[in-house]
Amino acid sequence: MAFVEFKDVTKYYQMGEVRIAAADGVTFSIEKGEFVIIVGPSGAGKTTVLNMLGGMDTCSGGSIELDGALISGYNSRQLTAYRRYDVGFVFQFYNLVQNLTALENVELASEICREPLPAEEVLREVGLTERMNNFPAQLSGGEQQRVAIARALAKNPKLLLCDEPTGALDYKTGKNILQLLQDTCRNTGRTVVVITHNQAFSAIADRVIRINSGKVVDMRCNPSPASAQTIEW
Repeated sequence: MAFVEFKDVTKYYQMGEVRIAAADGVTFSIEKGEFVIIVGPSGAGKTTVLNMLGGMDTCSGGSIELDGALISGYNSRQLTAYRRYDVGFVFQFYNLVQNLTALENVELASEICREPLPAEEVLREVGLTERMNNFPAQLSGGEQQRVAIARALAKNPKLLLCDEPTGALDYKTGKNILQLLQDTCRNTGRTVVVITHNQAFSAIADRVIRINSGKVVDMRCNPSPASAQTIEW
């Protein structure tokens, strides 16, 4: 049994008389500890898939399993616990609390978890030893994204989900953040899923899932993924 299993997953939205399929029979699997890129153009259904996997949205049909648990069968209370304990989220915009320091932002996540990692330790791991007591306004975009990643990792989640995590960053900083995510996956054995429209990211993944028009159009594994520092776009 794979760590993540999507089986014929659908998600429909009703817009007046029209029914729109954001996910139209999505099937894929992910193994534990893989670095996964889900790639596709804007409006392809990538974020819908991420939201369903992260328990932020429910599917209309099909089944979603994580680590042997049927997520698609959860009620709202179970989904809240799932989001809280099992999933770490990193978004394009950092969503930091502006009047808290980097350390306090990370500690915030630790407080809601069962077995959190020490906030100072995680900030050291993402290269922010000297910046722990700075407020978000005193940090660069790349540093703020590192805090956001540290906050997600401090929850000690089974799964790290990243939605366009380099979207608000310049080229060099974006590469550094990708390298950090790739290293995190390699060094901790944590399963990391990155959503992007950037095809170049495919080279660094263990597994690439291509989505278009709400369907998986291709899924393949890279026998030897590249380092994030070597790719160009």
